[in-house]
Amino acid sequence: MKIFKAAVFAASLALSVSPAAFAETPADVLVVAQNIDDIVSIDPAEAYEFSSGEYVTQTYDRLVQYDAPDVQKLAPGLASEWTADDATKTITFTLRDGVTFSSGNPLRAEDVVYSFKRVVALNKAPAFILTQLGWTPENIEKMVTADGNKVVVKYEGDFSSAFVLNVLAARPASVVDAETVKANEQNGDFGNAWLKANSAGTGPFVLRAFRAGELLNLQSNPNYFGGAPAIKGVIIRHVAEAATQQLLLETGDVDMAKNLTPDQVAGITGKENMKVESYPQAAVHFLSFNLKTTALQPEAVWEAARYLVDYKGMTDSFLKGQMQVHQAFWPKGFPGSLDETPYGYDVEKAKKILADAGIKTPIKVTLDVINSTPFTDMAQSLQASFAEAGISFEIIPGTGSQVITKYRARTHEAMLLYWGPDFMDPDSNAAAFAFNEDNSDDHYQSTTTWRNSWAVPAELNAATKAAKAEADPAKRNAMYVDLQKKVQEKSPIVIMFQAATQVAMNNNVAGYVNGATSDFVFYRLVKKN
Repeated sequence: MKIFKAAVFAASLALSVSPAAFAETPADVLVVAQNIDDIVSIDPAEAYEFSSGEYVTQTYDRLVQYDAPDVQKLAPGLASEWTADDATKTITFTLRDGVTFSSGNPLRAEDVVYSFKRVVALNKAPAFILTQLGWTPENIEKMVTADGNKVVVKYEGDFSSAFVLNVLAARPASVVDAETVKANEQNGDFGNAWLKANSAGTGPFVLRAFRAGELLNLQSNPNYFGGAPAIKGVIIRHVAEAATQQLLLETGDVDMAKNLTPDQVAGITGKENMKVESYPQAAVHFLSFNLKTTALQPEAVWEAARYLVDYKGMTDSFLKGQMQVHQAFWPKGFPGSLDETPYGYDVEKAKKILADAGIKTPIKVTLDVINSTPFTDMAQSLQASFAEAGISFEIIPGTGSQVITKYRARTHEAMLLYWGPDFMDPDSNAAAFAFNEDNSDDHYQSTTTWRNSWAVPAELNAATKAAKAEADPAKRNAMYVDLQKKVQEKSPIVIMFQAATQVAMNNNVAGYVNGATSDFVFYRLVKKN
């Protein structure tokens, strides 16, 4: 606690805030308690975690983007307008006048070209979002070109310009200051090392300090083209323990707590000077089996697992208000979702499925989980319910970054994790849960299918590609519903819940926007009355 207070106090001094104001947090700085240990990188070309997604939104912009306060509408970002030509598979963007980076450098079309080129060349985890447009290190300078204040984007593939616009509104399409980043390149790394500790964007905030597993300190950008933020800074403090977050909020040491349990939320609801806001989320939570583990390869194990999750027991207790039962890969509330939940907790049925398939028990499996609530509680519930059918989970807790890194390396056995769409199109999740044409170890893919070593059947791969190419919206949505039904019935990935975020905050905080994904979290409209 003393260390935490000292860090916040020091950060507030760095933002020119009087020490005397610290008793109730600085009047013009928002102090947030949040578990941010999932961050692997904050470079927008590499950032692929929930917390890093929130950070990128504060410090960078895209040509087009979903923005506060209406995060459900694709709006102009760094581009003031654009013209799409589906016949030639070309979109021409006109850049907004008068935009500058935090360095003071003016935004140029060349910055956009460089930003897209570095994502493709670096080929980090989120690069596939852009490379699916047919972009490669060899052709990128022909596919994206600068023409005065215009950027001409070409793409290849059987999909419409509407799909491409959603791709370009995704995180890796964030635009960086080319001159500043080039000046900080090391051994041809496109500034990757430097951008892990610095920002070079046009966003409403500028990074002042990032210390992994400790602190994100953001200062407002007074020259932001959308208007300067109402507050002078945001301090996001890593606090893993929900109980500590609650205590800090109640004592006035933070303005906002983001990872409270339902019991804690209930405990502070109605208290003087505090409020709780709920925000539906696009993230789906799942249990997955790595098919490199022989005991997890039989399809009967996957089917039985669907009846060994105590869905209602969890959502009625420690997940109450924070998750709802959802058993398909595209979240409820978005066009193309499958909202049927045909599976329930039925131990006898699960036992029969295993017995009929000749599966011998007990089966011992390690289960990797993020070492914080509600994940550890979920893991313990799964451990107890699966044990009833002879499947024994050994829980292996780790930080968010440790668990995710292990998952990407395919070295887990079973994994309890979550997934949010990379952009707001059903294909974003379909490509992750229903597609994998090359399951080889040296063909890394940022998908749940590849990470769980599932060589997806050819018919599902074909169906995924067909839905992506379909131009008729109604027909396209129906194709995604059918695809979800097939994955729901037979897959080593057991989708269980859809998340809702409950954020507790001081009553004097207003204007906070939290959309359905981590990329849609905005602090620039926040005021402290």
